[in-house]
Amino acid sequence: MKNVFTKSAPAPIGPYSQAMISGSTLYISGQVAINPETGEMEQSDLKSETTRVMKNLEGVLKSQGLDFSNIIKCSIFLLDMGAFSEVNEVYGSFFSEPYPARETVEVRKLPAGANVEISAIAEIPA
Repeated sequence: MKNVFTKSAPAPIGPYSQAMISGSTLYISGQVAINPETGEMEQSDLKSETTRVMKNLEGVLKSQGLDFSNIIKCSIFLLDMGAFSEVNEVYGSFFSEPYPARETVEVRKLPAGANVEISAIAEIPA
């Protein structure tokens, strides 16, 4: 296993890694809308919050020479399932077919006061 750390995504706020590599798989921890440059949450609206989450995922991917086409599975956690369409619109703009597998779950609370958190699993080409 290999630990992944990049300054292009927020530093962990607990005892976990930004991502781990095992074999040819990259496991990216759940990302919230913390701007890695300022350490502040970006929450002016749900679309901008989701965009920051996706940019944080992208930062981890790029640190390993990957992009969104390498993602095979995502998990989305929302405070309010009523916000699904807004989050889905932003999320979908980062992908093209074939889309990764995914689940979206409504939760009671997320870290750092987030409204959305997304984790991902990506394949590292041989």
